[in-house]
Amino acid sequence: MQKVARFYKVSFSQFEKDWQDSFGAEPEEIKKIYENIKLPKRATVGSAGYDFFSPINIELNPGETIKIPTGVRVSIEEGWVLTCYPRSGLGFKYRMQLNNTVGIIDSDYYYSDNEGHIFSKITNDTNEGRTVHISQGEGFMQGIFVQYGITYDDDTTERRNGGFGSTTRP
Repeated sequence: MQKVARFYKVSFSQFEKDWQDSFGAEPEEIKKIYENIKLPKRATVGSAGYDFFSPINIELNPGETIKIPTGVRVSIEEGWVLTCYPRSGLGFKYRMQLNNTVGIIDSDYYYSDNEGHIFSKITNDTNEGRTVHISQGEGFMQGIFVQYGITYDDDTTERRNGGFGSTTRP
């Protein structure tokens, strides 16, 4: 296998800011959450996906949505992208979905203003009335590194300077 990336934690100050934006909380509580963040990891040698672990206990009733600051960033070699999906079991059992259907983490996102902090916005889209329970430390999303190509006439020279959606802002 070709090694193309490395996961890191974002700084505590970035995590604290983003956590406050999503949930609010006392600094001591945020510090505990931050200290317990587990970096994504493959479960087996044959796994394509790197499991992202929930930083807190989550309960999502049918139709509910939550935005999770993972505390994770990733340095990726140029020509590769990290694609993110719900863990297949959660999708199968609960129709849990990422709100952007597939998360795309570009190699230059690492250098964005928010340190390349990866978020996951998930929804329990069940049509069976089932509540999703995800324990702190349990895998809830998986990321797969994929190589991509560009066109022969590509002449892009712009550099990223922001976070979500920044590459399409005028």
